[in-house]
Amino acid sequence: MGTVFSFDVRGGEPAAVRTALDEAVAQLRRADEVFSTYREDSQVSRLARDEVAVGECAPEVAEVLGLAAEAERVSEGWFSTRYRGRLDPTGIVKGWAVERAARRLASAGATGVSLNGGGDVQLLGTPGSGRPWRVGVSDPLRPGGLAAVVSAAGAAELAVATSGSAERGAHVVDPRTGRSAVTDLLSVTVVAPRLTWADCWATAAFAMGSREGLRWLESLPGVEGLLITAGDEVRCTGGLAAWLG
Repeated sequence: MGTVFSFDVRGGEPAAVRTALDEAVAQLRRADEVFSTYREDSQVSRLARDEVAVGECAPEVAEVLGLAAEAERVSEGWFSTRYRGRLDPTGIVKGWAVERAARRLASAGATGVSLNGGGDVQLLGTPGSGRPWRVGVSDPLRPGGLAAVVSAAGAAELAVATSGSAERGAHVVDPRTGRSAVTDLLSVTVVAPRLTWADCWATAAFAMGSREGLRWLESLPGVEGLLITAGDEVRCTGGLAAWLG
């Protein structure tokens, strides 16, 4: 997936959690092997070349493509798995893979899990009694600075995902044109229970632009957003304040 992953795991029986950690890392590596569009022999690359059918691929492929179809429906086409006419589900794979790996650790008895995949984070449980997980949101206009800090206080699970052009350049594609999305935004950060969806919604909202993106995020239950424009204007959904601290 071309990024760095970091784990912060608390509680649980050490041997069981260590085994789960090894399995979670193996899951992430497996996801890269299956879904990488940079590997000619990956199942997704072969699927894109019509060398195999979905039913001949690993079960995860059908699962991810089903989730992606739902994301495309909810976003009214602003999220897409097509890039210049070619199958490319990378917009959903990282969030899905990180969330799945985090849940593997929780299922092994870990009482607190923070799994960061390239800046997108899935949080489960707590890091300690009376202490919430906290995630800093980078300020795209001030390198090294923070635009906000998200607190997971009161949430059994919370995800934070950011899409934008500040760190990776113009990598978000407008599905209507097949070219880089041209909007007034520098970044969109989405807060939601599951990283699978938070990652998708951040990408879709960024492609929409600040006005339409904010309106759409407001319509999604359990989802909040922070949008920063190139003009240094900060816009946020009505319920975001409850997660800041």
